[in-house]
Amino acid sequence: MRGPCLLILLFALFSCQPKSAEKDTAFRFKEKLSDYGFFTGALKDLQPRKGVEHYELTTPLFTDYAVKDRFIVVPPGTSIQYTDHGPLDFPDSTFIIKNFAYTNPSHQRIMIETRLLFKDPADKNWKVMNYLWQEDQQDAVRWILGKKVPVTLLDDSGAQHSTTYQVPNTNDCKRCHINNSVLTPIGPKARNLNFAANGAAVTQLEQWAANGLLKGLPAPQQVPRLPDWKDSVHFTVSQRARAYLDVNCAHCHTKGGDAYNTGLFLEYEQTDPNHLGIMKAPVSAGGGAGGLDIDVIPGDAIHSILWYRMNSTEPGTAMPELARTLIHKEGVVLIGEWIRQMKK
Repeated sequence: MRGPCLLILLFALFSCQPKSAEKDTAFRFKEKLSDYGFFTGALKDLQPRKGVEHYELTTPLFTDYAVKDRFIVVPPGTSIQYTDHGPLDFPDSTFIIKNFAYTNPSHQRIMIETRLLFKDPADKNWKVMNYLWQEDQQDAVRWILGKKVPVTLLDDSGAQHSTTYQVPNTNDCKRCHINNSVLTPIGPKARNLNFAANGAAVTQLEQWAANGLLKGLPAPQQVPRLPDWKDSVHFTVSQRARAYLDVNCAHCHTKGGDAYNTGLFLEYEQTDPNHLGIMKAPVSAGGGAGGLDIDVIPGDAIHSILWYRMNSTEPGTAMPELARTLIHKEGVVLIGEWIRQMKK
């Protein structure tokens, strides 16, 4: 019996080895933004290295007139798969980078935060982390808890505002990015990338396909396009307003989103008047409705809850309730005009 006992003893000793002795391959977000090597030169200049793809959106999300830069990094030898609905299908180990800055009264760009999404190959799920820029603007450090940052900034028309910018905590990020309990990217959808940025001869999607970054791109006429909310020459007020609501509101106001229980669904494809709030009584607006009774009253923006909440900065009233402390004047004007043009 001596042989079997010895084998049992050796097995017990091996199985009790500390886990630190095992190779740890779990993904961990790095401590500093510079640790990733995404950019070359001075970090605040955001000059992407080879393999880091800058992109823009036709209609972006409003965040206190922040200046945003967006990048995608996919592993070498991989590519993005085209999808005509929802975000593109990114390969495992993709990073999506979104940087937030503001323009100060001296017309300098001041960095505030950088948000990372990472598609973890271990479970195929997206993970999120925020990086807060240091005062010296040399680097950004991993930041989980959120922070209030006093800023004085210039808006798109050059007007000056003083506010307290809200750096979200990671749970705040998840509230907007989660659909049906699954964290997912919001902005990089085919329809919101399908335009020629900065005077290019072809769309971003066509350029990505030509470079091998994107697979499965159909013919240009088959690719949906979200209207540019600022472009009054090529798009109607209704088209522009619906695009604005899609980007700024529909990640929560959709089936499976954080505001699913409201019954107010604001995706660009939505056609049901009731889901768009037209002559619909709110389900759970509470005091945030300002004593108003209907989400959208055709021809009457001032008495429509949707417009009222967009035109407020009061906690519990303002919508969107995250990502802004200032009223987006231009957005409020557009949505007001959309409601006023509706037939009663």
